[in-house]
Order: sequence, then structure tokens, then C-alpha cells
Amino acid sequence: MNTKLHAICDSEGRPLNLFVTAGQVSDYIGARALLGSLPDVDWLLGARGYDAEWFREALKDKGIRACIPGRKQRKKTVKYDKRPYKRRNRIEIMFGRLKDWRRVATRYDRCPKVFLSAIAFAATVIYWL
Repeated sequence: MNTKLHAICDSEGRPLNLFVTAGQVSDYIGARALLGSLPDVDWLLGARGYDAEWFREALKDKGIRACIPGRKQRKKTVKYDKRPYKRRNRIEIMFGRLKDWRRVATRYDRCPKVFLSAIAFAATVIYWL
């Protein structure tokens, strides 16, 4: 049993919105779930897993520029600005801070709702520290 955590965080690495999916589910499911809760921002920095034309178009419709590198098996390469993409380490730092909580890192909880509530509790503490 494994899970995948999808998150939206601000420019300081504080978590804003969280969504948990099964581990074998595509990242597109998490992207679609979190799309409606995106704040008004200029850029969205994302991993290669979020590279999809429909997602890029949805971001463009909201006035958000996507900074997502293309997947390796993509036939047509996608250009992205590497300067803002270097700031993506803040997202990885946020995930690292969440995993400082032993309960989140080892996933003691079997129920996804309980696991998400533990993540939300850790995110609340992280947000205010």
C-alpha cells in the first residue's frame, strides 16, 4: 500500500493545499483535483509528471505560465524557463519538512483519510513555523 501526495505551496514553501492519491495513479489525477484551488499566481512550477497539453491549456486559461519540463518520451520538446524552475527546490524542501514528522514519513495510518489528516496537521505546524 502506497500513496502519492500532491501539494500546492507558496513561494516560501508553505503548503496551501494537499491531495492524496493511490501510489499507482497518474499525476494527472492530482493535477486535475488541485486545478480549481490554484491561487492567483504568475508561475506554476511542476515536475515532469504534470506535463500534459490539457494541463498547460488550463493554466494558460487562468493566466498562469507553466514552468514544467517535458516528459522524456514526448515527441515534440517543450521549452520552459530554467531560471524560475530552479526555485522548485522550495517545493522539495516542503515535502522534506513534512517527512520530518515520523508519522507522515513512515505512513503508520492505513486509512487514507486519517493519513491526510496527519499530513494536514503537520502542514499546519509547518505553515506557522
